[in-house]
Amino acid sequence: MKFTDLGIIEPILKALHLEGYTQPTPIQEKAIPILLEKRNLLGVAQTGTGKKAALTIPILQQIFDDKGRRKIQALIVTPTRELAIQISDSITAYGKFTGLKNTVIFGGVKQGGQTDALRRGTDILVATPGRLLDLISQGFISLRDINYFVLDEADQMLDMGFIHDIKKIIAKLPSKRQSLFFSATMPQTIVELSGNILG
Repeated sequence: MKFTDLGIIEPILKALHLEGYTQPTPIQEKAIPILLEKRNLLGVAQTGTGKKAALTIPILQQIFDDKGRRKIQALIVTPTRELAIQISDSITAYGKFTGLKNTVIFGGVKQGGQTDALRRGTDILVATPGRLLDLISQGFISLRDINYFVLDEADQMLDMGFIHDIKKIIAKLPSKRQSLFFSATMPQTIVELSGNILG
C-alpha cells in the first residue's frame, strides 16, 4: 500500500514525497479512506503512529476541494501548546502546495499575534481549549462555518481537567459536521464523551 493508493490529491502527494513519505502507517491506511468519505471516526492511537498525518491529510484535501477560503472550516483541539504547534507544523508541511492557511492558538503567551493571524483569515484552526474559549468570548473566533472537528489526545484532555471546556466547545459547533476523535486509551469517560461528539 502506498499513499498514491489512498485517493489523495496531487498537491498533497507532492508534499508527502518532499517529506520522504511513501508508505502509510497502519492508522493512516485505515483512517484516511474513511475520512475522505466524510464519515466520523473514533481512533485509538498512540503517539508516534502517524496520527497527525492521518487526521490532517483528509481535512486538507476536503477543504481544498471545497474551495471556500479564509473562514475557519476545520477546528483541531488538543491539550497542550506543544501538540498544537506540532499539528500546525504538520498541516503546513502536508498543505504546502494547497494554498490553505492554518493558525495555531494557545495560552501562556500574549494573544496579539494570534488575533492578528485570525483577522487575516485562516482555513484551519489548531487550538488549546482555554485560549479557544477565551477568543470566542472576545469575538475573535466564530465556529459557525466548521465542517471538520478534531478532538486529539482526548484522554490527556480529561486528565488535565478540560472536560467542561470541551463540552462548551462542542455546544458551539454546527450539528452538521464531520467529527474525528483520537485517544491513546479508551476508558468509560472517553467512550461517553465520544458518543456526545460523534452523535
